Amino acid sequence: MKLTQRIQSVSPSATIGITTRAKQMLSEGHDVVSFAAGEPDFDTPDFIKRDTKTALDAGDTKYVPKQGKALLQAIAAKLRDENGLSVEPEQIAMTFGGKHGLFCAFQVLLEAGEKVLIPTPYWNSYPEQVKLAGGEPVALPTSPETGMKITPEQLRRAADDARVLLLNSPSNPAGVTYTPEELKALADVVLETDLIVFSDEIYEKLVFGDNKFVSFASLDERLPERTLTFNGLSKTFAMTGWRLGWVAGPSDAIGAIRRLMSHMTTNPVSFCQAGALAAYTDPAAAEVVERMRTEFERRGRHMTERLNAIEGVECATPGGAFYCFPDVSSHYGRTIGDVQVGDSLSFAKAALEQVGIALIPGCAFGEDRCVRLTFATGMDQINDGLDRLEKLLS
Repeated sequence: MKLTQRIQSVSPSATIGITTRAKQMLSEGHDVVSFAAGEPDFDTPDFIKRDTKTALDAGDTKYVPKQGKALLQAIAAKLRDENGLSVEPEQIAMTFGGKHGLFCAFQVLLEAGEKVLIPTPYWNSYPEQVKLAGGEPVALPTSPETGMKITPEQLRRAADDARVLLLNSPSNPAGVTYTPEELKALADVVLETDLIVFSDEIYEKLVFGDNKFVSFASLDERLPERTLTFNGLSKTFAMTGWRLGWVAGPSDAIGAIRRLMSHMTTNPVSFCQAGALAAYTDPAAAEVVERMRTEFERRGRHMTERLNAIEGVECATPGGAFYCFPDVSSHYGRTIGDVQVGDSLSFAKAALEQVGIALIPGCAFGEDRCVRLTFATGMDQINDGLDRLEKLLS
């Protein structure tokens, strides 16, 4: 069967591919430590499950004629109180996870051939979604010298013929977290141009050390009309399987996203929305989220120290999210086991096949010198996996 050129241009997700292979090896009886999936190991909080069960028992299992009014009001209140953004409920669209929100936004705002500026390293789905919308992803390279961050001058040079700037802070895969001052400097450049900004803020609650989170659209009164803010419940509330996200922004863009969804998915699952409402309104939420954030910070600090103690591995301390992104390129050119290692993909293959460690090659994120390891897993598993990695590379 002939496939469209559009889908043939899209690469499969390396994250899902490695995770699937690791699960297959586990099912075959192999001993595998997985650092692959970006998924909290905590269970969804009980108060969220409780309200969801109540909705199920009450028969909230039918088509949702429109997005839940109470939930949209709760998100609008969250954006006002926590993010400094004045957003009406009609300016928010609930989506099937943050990934779905980004996909819809590209579909309604990107014309064929228009460019999207994406700082490296980037989440692997960003450029593929741009291509599916007919756009052209343009990588903005970064380096350890710039803290893996783009500079205002770099943005100014690239902005002339671009349509969208996509920012993710804290970021997947490197945990890069821009300071408010750094974001303001980028915002000043954006306001000199016609750029639209997609601000992916899915990791906003997972910020470590002295880092501070700020929503991009709050940095100037002119930015809300130029910015789409993406978020969701997967990372903050350990609700990855619930597939609940949202996007907030100008009324015309959100209306178009809702119109697209009316022909694609309609609205997110009815009783799951009850759980989302609990996440944003229950008094227990803040304490639960902070407990998870504190544990992630502890694990991230430990993983960074362990990685930097391995010969030939260099890793910056993540400022947020739950990933380490070490540079392992000093080991390229070696033969490890029966694998000739020449790039991040062959490095990941050697790690999985030789010592049973599942990690994600950096080429999937636009940075082939590195590999990604998640610390959204228990400390025993972290130590076991890093012991294996140290043995592999010693």
